[in-house]
Amino acid sequence: MTDPGTSTEPGTSTEPTETVVGVGGAAESTDMVLNIGPQHPSTHGVLRLRLVLDGERITTAEPVIGYMHRGAEKLFEARDYRQIIVLANRHDWLSAFSNELGVVMAVERMLGMEVPERAVWARTLLAELNRVLNHLMFLGSYPLELGAITPMFHAFTEREELQHVMEEVSGGRIHYMFNRVGGLKEDLPAGWLGRARHAVAAVRAKMDTYDRLVLGNEIFRGRTRGVGVLAPATVHAYGVSGPIARASGVDFDLRRDEPYLAYGELADVLKVVTRAEGDCLARFEVLLEQTHNSLDLADACLDRLAELPPGPVNQRLPKVLKAPEGATYAWTENPLGLNGYYLVSKGEKTPYRLKLRSASYNNVQVLTELLPGTLVADMVAILGSMFFVVGDIDK
Repeated sequence: MTDPGTSTEPGTSTEPTETVVGVGGAAESTDMVLNIGPQHPSTHGVLRLRLVLDGERITTAEPVIGYMHRGAEKLFEARDYRQIIVLANRHDWLSAFSNELGVVMAVERMLGMEVPERAVWARTLLAELNRVLNHLMFLGSYPLELGAITPMFHAFTEREELQHVMEEVSGGRIHYMFNRVGGLKEDLPAGWLGRARHAVAAVRAKMDTYDRLVLGNEIFRGRTRGVGVLAPATVHAYGVSGPIARASGVDFDLRRDEPYLAYGELADVLKVVTRAEGDCLARFEVLLEQTHNSLDLADACLDRLAELPPGPVNQRLPKVLKAPEGATYAWTENPLGLNGYYLVSKGEKTPYRLKLRSASYNNVQVLTELLPGTLVADMVAILGSMFFVVGDIDK
């Protein structure tokens, strides 16, 4: 049979000709743009990731933020030093007490105000209880994002133990509004120290659940070990802080390196947890071990408060509180990392400027370096291990 592509006429080529009809999508190498989010505005946090994919591999990643921006820094300028606390404790809704703390510390520094000893120790105790509440949320939600639902039930059970005592002392479950310029709103309730000690002991007794149920799970370890490795140089370049930075070997904790509150007297109890691997597993391990240490710090604070004689927990303030003209910067080791508060005063009852440096903002920006080169299947594991609150990004 004669090949249809072969000519038998004299003087023409006898080579067959081939026509490619099609080979499917493999003929093209067009990158695909994939949007992760934004979710519906009624969800608790709205973040969008714009990913460019080459097959199953991420080539570029861009966090798109601002969907929850509420202009808190601008609102500070129209409210006095008592009123700004209610705004400041909301950007990281898992760390409300710590957020309040940074603001009042900045104002107290401007005023040159000394806080009563009893208030200092109570603030330290409540800050560490708030840290445990924050970490328990991520210890439960991160395995959930990888398909394990059981740890979430345990995390919320343990959180309730601490939520009860935090609600009793402050009246709030999430936004405590217990800090005041010069100390605390009021003294601790009668018998509260004993109830708080019981809650801390109850949570500590259940913490091995995460060691066995999560870290002992081979699927969890397979999904997180060696995934999303963050180099120390990138940590420094992007200002990443907190458990994420310490999981990459950056040994820095403000509570130890520039002590505030009562942390200087807790040096023998405070343990700065670090890992060298810098992967998703290391970040989870740091968070878990840091939770154990925060419970130890809470016990030490409870011991110290039990020894202190009765006394004031705040300073008497004038009816109209004005900070002197000038500027100051206060920073704290919040549960998610370093929070900074740059306060500028013109001598009025409202701040001229109060700039927030939130931990989540820097911790999320590093995704532009962390995600490229990884698989789409690992994206959720990496994103979940960054431990951020969207309101803390957008403010």
